[in-house]
Amino acid sequence: MPALRLDPDPRLHAQAEGERMHALLAELYPLGRSLTGRGLRATLQRLDAEAPLTIDEIASGTAVFDWTVPDEWTIDEAYLEHESGRRIVDYRAHTLHVVGYSRPVDRWLTLDELRPHLHSAPEHPDWIPYRTSYYKDDWGFCLAHRQYEQLPPGRYRALIRAALAPGSMSIGQCLLRGDMSEEVLVFAHTCHPSLANDNLSGLVVAIRLAAWLRQRATRLSYRFVFAPATIGSIAWLALHFSELHRVRHGLVLSLLGDRGPLNYKRTRFGQAAIDRAATQVLQRQHPGGRIIDFSPWGYDERQFGSPGIALPVGRLTRTPNGEFPEYHTSADNPDFVTAASLGESWLACLRIVHRLEHDLRYRNLRPYGEPQLGRRGLYRSTGGYQGIPDQQMAMLWLLNQSDGGTSLIEIAERSGLSFDSLCRAADDLVRAGLLAAETGTS
Repeated sequence: MPALRLDPDPRLHAQAEGERMHALLAELYPLGRSLTGRGLRATLQRLDAEAPLTIDEIASGTAVFDWTVPDEWTIDEAYLEHESGRRIVDYRAHTLHVVGYSRPVDRWLTLDELRPHLHSAPEHPDWIPYRTSYYKDDWGFCLAHRQYEQLPPGRYRALIRAALAPGSMSIGQCLLRGDMSEEVLVFAHTCHPSLANDNLSGLVVAIRLAAWLRQRATRLSYRFVFAPATIGSIAWLALHFSELHRVRHGLVLSLLGDRGPLNYKRTRFGQAAIDRAATQVLQRQHPGGRIIDFSPWGYDERQFGSPGIALPVGRLTRTPNGEFPEYHTSADNPDFVTAASLGESWLACLRIVHRLEHDLRYRNLRPYGEPQLGRRGLYRSTGGYQGIPDQQMAMLWLLNQSDGGTSLIEIAERSGLSFDSLCRAADDLVRAGLLAAETGTS
């Protein structure tokens, strides 16, 4: 397999990957995902066709830290019908029409009796909102507010043909073993129905990143986890607690398909290698976004960053959750995301991975003064770098900072030079016998 190096113009791959990811996203969009159930399993089965997954089923009632895996929710049919025979909403038309985890119901109600079970978004009268009732025994329907305001008086049949019974929660994993056992963890949540940017964009970017990496030799190992938000990441952490010491870097992926700039949310540590790598990639190659400080609110980065876990896991998004009007509504559909945005997000992930792969610590083998580069063919006129002073500076920075404890990412941060120029300079200096990579660094 080819070693993990970016092509001279990886943007060409990003364009093709973007189209492929958008097609996959559109295919997954209609599936009725939730914390458990058929839609979740069907999603994982489709992802398995892109990169092989191991599917774990965690039984309902399993205690995972302070939580318990819930009963499995299965829904076959749901609609709201007026006594005239006119069907107002239908789950088959859009999965957001039913409040997630609604208990089964088949009742006739007056409009006044029905209203407490109806949910709309007055600020966006033509969109269906996304609502759930995961941990409360309840039921409900969601509809456009314009439709809600026009409901005629009379009696309504509310039917939700669903079941809540002991079953299991499905978690998919793809482990790609590298030369080292130290892992990069990539997490994407799987539980949202018919929402394209949140959560399908994260799923398709993650699985296509896995498909790319499994065709290449890597130094680090990569573990991709596809699980429901919150309860899924908590369950995975609880069941894999003895393996967590291998995780050296991590990324939560979501909201990667809209037209906003890329944003990175730091780990709870703030200056982990993943923080530095992502910051350099966004500032140098994907400008316009923000570097956001950690907070215990958001997606599953807060579970990985809880004090008893304390893993260096950051989050990559475009427009953050709650900061775009389409968030958690039917307007978050495949037309809202673009192939170009998905491709650029995938490329940003690949560039971050590239830095982690090559973030070695070197030791200067001639540390007493500056070694003579000219007689080794490394100064000014040879090595293919004529007229490129940055490459000369990269060698000097590496020789000065390579004390065995300073990583390439740290040198790039301090010097202001590009990471790729430092990588090329390190290769030249190693070939010249002036640098040696410290073993076991990640």
